[in-house]
Amino acid sequence: MPEQTTSAPTPPAALPSDSAACPPSCGGPRVRAIPPGEDRERLMCPDCGFIAYQNPLIVVGSVVTWEDGRILLCRRSIEPRRGFWTLPAGYMEERESTAEGAAREAWEEARARIAVGPLLAIYDIPRISQVQLIFHARLLSDDVSAGPESLEVGLFAWDAIPWDELAFPTVHWALREHGDRQGRVDGAPAVNPTPETLARWGRGGG
Repeated sequence: MPEQTTSAPTPPAALPSDSAACPPSCGGPRVRAIPPGEDRERLMCPDCGFIAYQNPLIVVGSVVTWEDGRILLCRRSIEPRRGFWTLPAGYMEERESTAEGAAREAWEEARARIAVGPLLAIYDIPRISQVQLIFHARLLSDDVSAGPESLEVGLFAWDAIPWDELAFPTVHWALREHGDRQGRVDGAPAVNPTPETLARWGRGGG
């Protein structure tokens, strides 16, 4: 997959709200019930039967490297895990591609312009209904600075990564997967690590 330099798209026009999908006489989705033919509760309009599906959220981000191999990390200025280090990542916006979303997050959190490469990993987080897509990416300039959601940003050599101060398990997983590949960007995307892989990486992963 070739790298692509991406930027955030023009904001789209607003999509119809859930209530707008109902006839004007309806009050909109406001009760939870099991629709006919399904096996779980949904948020529904009791007047017309419209179903407002609530689906898992998609998070996009990247392991961004500079020419010398250093990795871009951001120290969070917001909860959860304020003050801990993370990869530039966040929720996809409507009508943007996954690569565009990863590039936008890098700019918003670290004022970083990146070339998004192949997919590094796909992580399933059912507990919080998330799917995380983490890309390989190259930094186009080492001129980076903290965006509104970051206290500070930095480029870290492998042995300087603050392993005990990483914000989330998936940050640790993606960094270790990147390290295992030793700079290669080919191969299938990784998935949630097995217990054996976690044991090999060890707590802190240094």
